[in-house]
Amino acid sequence: MVRKPSTDRAKPMQPLPTEQTQARRFGKARSARSTAVLEDYVELISDLLGTTGEARPTDIARRLGVSHPTAIDTIARLKREDLVTARPYRGVFLTEKGETLAKRVRARHRLVVDVLLALGVPQEAAEADAEGIEHHVSDVTLKAFAEFLRDARDRRKA
Repeated sequence: MVRKPSTDRAKPMQPLPTEQTQARRFGKARSARSTAVLEDYVELISDLLGTTGEARPTDIARRLGVSHPTAIDTIARLKREDLVTARPYRGVFLTEKGETLAKRVRARHRLVVDVLLALGVPQEAAEADAEGIEHHVSDVTLKAFAEFLRDARDRRKA
């Protein structure tokens, strides 16, 4: 059975962007998905090192909800990217490049959470939603988020 598009109350379709524009947009999304895993790992490793003093593959796997072999494979990828070092029986440590990435990811995460909270999203939902949004938002959008929050704070002070 072929369904006809609903015409009642349907919004007019927007014209498609150019092929090049649409391909760029989809390419950006694919790239963000590819780096999201690495970003989640370095952020978690940084958090573990900061709170417990160590980041063991077992702890990483449990906290990310992945199998131990998956964590080991991803840690190997992080090593190849020069984001971490691992010492036998001592866990995983961030390189300078990994620390820089962790700080950038954490700042981006906090900014997205703060915007969601300012919009009235409950804390737990904001934290969970930020985990996905933070990897896909552009620097232009992040700048707009920061300006939005700054303006909102200024309005409250006035």
